[in-house]
Amino acid sequence: MAETIETIDADDEAPAAEETSSSSEDLLVREGDIAGDYLERLLDLLDYDGDIDLDVESGRAIVSIDGGDDLEKLVGGRGQVLEALQELTRLAVQQETGTRSRLMLDIAGWRAGRRAELTELGRTTAETVKETGEKVRLQPMSPFERKVVHDAVAAVGGVKSESEGEEPKRRVVVMPDA
Repeated sequence: MAETIETIDADDEAPAAEETSSSSEDLLVREGDIAGDYLERLLDLLDYDGDIDLDVESGRAIVSIDGGDDLEKLVGGRGQVLEALQELTRLAVQQETGTRSRLMLDIAGWRAGRRAELTELGRTTAETVKETGEKVRLQPMSPFERKVVHDAVAAVGGVKSESEGEEPKRRVVVMPDA
């Protein structure tokens, strides 16, 4: 009899785990849809052209806007306008869903390009620190930028990285892994 109960319990748990995964994915798709609608209204108000692409990746809704000539204005210097729009979009999603969103917004491929630049910066800085044995403090960065640099440094053996300081002057420090 005990074996039967264990089998039933195991079977009962499998659909629950599937439902949780499925409902999590559904919530992310819903976040993307809400964000897409919000951003579509914004583009209409500004009379900007752009194609909105929605995706779910690594447990996060990803929204990209591409294709319009005016989109660079929505990125701003060093991505500051993009960061602000991302926060506004997250707030719009939170207002509708009642939960905090980790949505990522990219406009005109800026984040993808910035990711490549920062990966190279992290790699070359790590190699320099490895050769010289001296720590290097990088310029202040956004949380997105710091994460990309930390990941790039982690891929190089013999060095490590930490963040120091307070926002908005928080920065990555790369040092030998002693």
